[in-house]
Amino acid sequence: MHRVLAFIAVCLLVLPGCSKRDAATSATGDAATAASRPGAQIRVVYIPKSSGNPYFDASIKGFQKAAQELGFSFESLAPASADATSQIPFIKAQIQQKVDVLAVCPNSPDALNPVLKEALAKGIKVITVDADTTADESARLACVLPMDFNITGSSQIELMGSLMDYKGEFAILSATSDAPNQNFWIKGMMEALKDPKYREMKLVATVYGNDELGKSTTEAQALLTKYPNLKGILAPTSVGITAAAQVVQTAGKEKQVMVTGLGSPNQMRRYIQNGTVRKFALWNPMDMGYIA
Repeated sequence: MHRVLAFIAVCLLVLPGCSKRDAATSATGDAATAASRPGAQIRVVYIPKSSGNPYFDASIKGFQKAAQELGFSFESLAPASADATSQIPFIKAQIQQKVDVLAVCPNSPDALNPVLKEALAKGIKVITVDADTTADESARLACVLPMDFNITGSSQIELMGSLMDYKGEFAILSATSDAPNQNFWIKGMMEALKDPKYREMKLVATVYGNDELGKSTTEAQALLTKYPNLKGILAPTSVGITAAAQVVQTAGKEKQVMVTGLGSPNQMRRYIQNGTVRKFALWNPMDMGYIA
């Protein structure tokens, strides 16, 4: 992962035992052909972190593709925000409806554990996708991760370093402070920075945009104001990197402040083409949804 191009697709990890839409909308498999397929009568519900995020929209397409091939019923529901407890009402509702499978991208390492265990107790198969219940793996049966998270943080630091000549100030613009995957990656970034290779790089701040474009934009603007010598913004979130790129472009600091992280190719295309962003990385979220 140290050699990163504008877009990277990597293999997904299915860890056994560790292994969007608007909340009012859903996507359902073709009921007419479902009866003759292996997944007939199986109801699968996917609850991503929040609605309106292109990253999760792509993963939903993966679920939909699998539903069409296997014939199971599929629906995706999500809260409007990525708050730690915002998914709980959605999970409780699916327990009441007695769905067969719950796939959840948890907004917190522990806040969902009681309700997920309740679902398991009712016979519902629970898997986590893209992030995990790291505080208690017994809250789900399996976890599907898009890549080896043990190298995500270090590869992001290498990408940031290569863009700023391995020297100067940079900041991290993350999603929410509770996000299990983001926090795991940031921990990996901190470890990577101990390498003498990065001794001239200085992390001046870690801020959180809550995976909301408005707040991420505000946080990115504040970074430029507070740190006039800033040379880089590292945003391991598709919402954050988009916001950071727009802020840097608007400020006319494309040559001074390097923006990178994890982003959606469709969202980042314009910034790659106009030179605001030179490199970023991502796996294929559609594949992640399909595998899940």
